[in-house]
Amino acid sequence: MSGLGVRAGERVVLVWGLPSSLEALKELAQSVEAAGSGVRVSLENVDRLLLSSHAPSSCDLVLSGLVPGSALIHSSEILAEIARIMKPGGRLILAEPVTTTGDDSKLKTAGKLLSALKLSGLVDVSEVKNEPVNAEETASVKEVTGYQGNSLSRVQMSASKPNFEVGSSTQLKLSFGKKAAQSEKPALDPNAAKMWTLSANDIDDDDVDLLDSDALLDAEDLRKPDPASLKAASCGDGAGQKKKACKNCSCGLAEELEQESKSSKKNIKKDTQPKSACGSCYLGDAFRCASCPYMGMPAFKPGEKILLQENQLNDA
Repeated sequence: MSGLGVRAGERVVLVWGLPSSLEALKELAQSVEAAGSGVRVSLENVDRLLLSSHAPSSCDLVLSGLVPGSALIHSSEILAEIARIMKPGGRLILAEPVTTTGDDSKLKTAGKLLSALKLSGLVDVSEVKNEPVNAEETASVKEVTGYQGNSLSRVQMSASKPNFEVGSSTQLKLSFGKKAAQSEKPALDPNAAKMWTLSANDIDDDDVDLLDSDALLDAEDLRKPDPASLKAASCGDGAGQKKKACKNCSCGLAEELEQESKSSKKNIKKDTQPKSACGSCYLGDAFRCASCPYMGMPAFKPGEKILLQENQLNDA
């Protein structure tokens, strides 16, 4: 049993399943017990493992499917239960018939078995050996699983449980001591520092020629520009188009159009005032015609704005 890594004083769980023979199971259990002093072996049928009373993290080594002639298939529930009863750092060695083509839903491939062990929470998963099955083992697998193919092999894998429990916590050791003193800055080269240093003594007013900003302007710059020249080519009236100011107009066209709009509104109001045909409506009723719209109103000055009521605009 040296190849299984059984150590003295360890608690070993031996998982078996049909159609393994009882003689082969007994022989394997006795060889495991003889591997070291104080080794305790517990036998568990795979169909009863989920109903067993094993406490969490109670065994050091789990041997599953190692009985000769075994056709034990490890489901995800079985692998999770095995991981539950293993101690942190505990080991697992299992054997299972696999198919090399993956053409059967009941049997896994070696790659899928390795992935299933990792998904159950185990680490350091590795394939120990992969060997073909004999005719007797093939008949047992077909009897248990109903497999009808011819691409069977028996793979043995090893894995271990992490050195911590699921949901465990520990205190982080954080150091809040003083940081090491930073190394001193390197000394600056005096010549380099002088190159980038400017003092008041470095500038002599007599040596500095100041330019008058007005001297930079010529007569053309001082001439007031023509407002028409300030307008853009597309600004204002185009060929057959109505005048329209640009957005954020700064050439004065927007103000010009606004003034024209106000003037046109005033002219419209003037045109809406009734015009006198005889020119004597402002003198009073004595000088007005019988159909005069100002009939009944007092005299007013020429050009004065008169508001007529709506009923007075109808013909008499």
